[in-house]
Amino acid sequence: MTYQRIAIKVGSNVLTRDDGTLDITRMSALVDQLALLRRAGLQVILISSGAVASGRSEMHLPQSETRRMDSVEQRQLFSAVGQAKLMGRYVEFFRDHGIHVGQVLTTKENFSTPRQNENQRQCMQAMLDHDVLPIVNENDTVCITELMFTDNDELSGLIARLMGCQALVILSNVDGLYDGTPSSPEARLIREVRAGQDIAQYISQEHSSAGRGGMESKCHIALAAAQAGIHVYIANGKREHVLTDLLLSPTPSLPFTHFLP
Repeated sequence: MTYQRIAIKVGSNVLTRDDGTLDITRMSALVDQLALLRRAGLQVILISSGAVASGRSEMHLPQSETRRMDSVEQRQLFSAVGQAKLMGRYVEFFRDHGIHVGQVLTTKENFSTPRQNENQRQCMQAMLDHDVLPIVNENDTVCITELMFTDNDELSGLIARLMGCQALVILSNVDGLYDGTPSSPEARLIREVRAGQDIAQYISQEHSSAGRGGMESKCHIALAAAQAGIHVYIANGKREHVLTDLLLSPTPSLPFTHFLP
């Protein structure tokens, strides 16, 4: 299908290695693909996780010290350090393609009133109008538990609707929704899901160690976005050329699950 504006969410489990450090090679490859999407005429909004994981690996705090900190304090510290590192990398990689990027840090509270919604929309619209690629993340430095998004899957769905995107791509470390445990040889990938379809029996509540989300969250957000008229794709962000194959190829060869409106 042909889209004009898309939102792409990249999870922590895509952007980090097994040891929790930022996977620079993967980031660079994803930026290369995003640049190709832009050259093909697509407006792109990137929702990127990875700040907390990046900050945690940067700080190298001993376990005795992290145990003395509560979970909110840890997120605030690691995200403050990690967000700067994460954005620095994005600026560097996108600069190689001649693309300007802008940072948008938001909270759940910013979606609570029409005025705040409109302020965010105008900010990102101004970026897009001036050929700047918005990079959105939750502002963990000021969030407390009850004001946090469930995860960046929830944030990506809100951004896709707010900005009138025709498609949302959620990149994870699995190929999509399966009818069983993805690691099981008997499990089959579900290629299409219709808005309103009952898929509760297929959804696992497990989530990765790097991120807060899981397939349950992704499918909940995907179904809600599909009901709002947005095409949603869940795909494996660790597969080579996943974005260009999914969005630029007339017949994509890589596996994914497509949630249709």
